[in-house]
Amino acid sequence: MESLPELILKARKRLLQMHFESGVGHIGGNLSCLDALMVLYHKVLGPDDLFVLSKGHSAGALYVTLWSLGRLRDEDLKLFHKEHTKLSGHPAPRWREEIPFATGSLGHGLPLAAGLALGKKLKGEKGRVFCLMSDGEWQEGSNWEALIFAVHRQLTNLTVLVDWNGLQGFGSTKEVAGIDSLKGRFESFGMPCEEIEGHDPVLLEKAWKGTGLGLRALLARTNKGRGVTFMKDRMEWHYLPLTEAQYREALSELGRP
Repeated sequence: MESLPELILKARKRLLQMHFESGVGHIGGNLSCLDALMVLYHKVLGPDDLFVLSKGHSAGALYVTLWSLGRLRDEDLKLFHKEHTKLSGHPAPRWREEIPFATGSLGHGLPLAAGLALGKKLKGEKGRVFCLMSDGEWQEGSNWEALIFAVHRQLTNLTVLVDWNGLQGFGSTKEVAGIDSLKGRFESFGMPCEEIEGHDPVLLEKAWKGTGLGLRALLARTNKGRGVTFMKDRMEWHYLPLTEAQYREALSELGRP
């Protein structure tokens, strides 16, 4: 049996292969949230739980996570971002139960997740709703409206994890439209918030599982381009595809002990 860190490393390599073969970018943000997705799917999600990927440009990380569980095949990943594929660059809805919505127009995922959480409460259904967001998304007013709604309706079955890598499409979040203390802002709205290390599987598992305590936000400190030195914390890897030389260099680095 492979350990979770071994599975995460394997998934990281497969993600790079998928993006390289398809010739598409958005690699940096996929690598920053892959650890959180792998821990969530392998260690936390139960049959009654639901997940919403609000940062839809990280669909590749979700597809590779599903691949690591045997829910997608290598043949499926080879179709990533190709013509007529279901594995589009942003999630296409309802062809798999793990993808209930089309997401990627940032600011939509949390409102949708809040709606799912309210539906579960009204119908007396078991299970929780988990939503993975980007930090740049919190420049969108719709998220603050959803936060007000979630706190007002006491959606104790809702957990938000923010992939807090500090970068977005046109620079750092601080440069584009900085928020001094996202944790403080959440708490001022009435949502408890915890800052965690977003690349430590043990701490991630503990944080995800601790969300049974009620409505909660997790700010996961991450690095864009995690695991690949030339990508780490570089804004341009929000966009760039890999050249063959870069792909070989990245695999070589990930292959080191």
